[in-house]
Amino acid sequence: MQIILNRPRCEGHGLCEEAAPHLMHLDDEGELVLDREEVDGADLDAARAAARVCPVAALRLA
Repeated sequence: MQIILNRPRCEGHGLCEEAAPHLMHLDDEGELVLDREEVDGADLDAARAAARVCPVAALRLA
């Protein structure tokens, strides 16, 4: 599956980074950077958790 980021919607809360630090991080300006867009296996569970905790629904899986 692919992680899709709606960049204009992202407010940089960082909850997704806490849920999946090996898949994404906030850069020095507070912008979310996806380290990996394609996920499967255990990473898929982490990606789902990251999308679920986003308070502005800026992440989704497709």
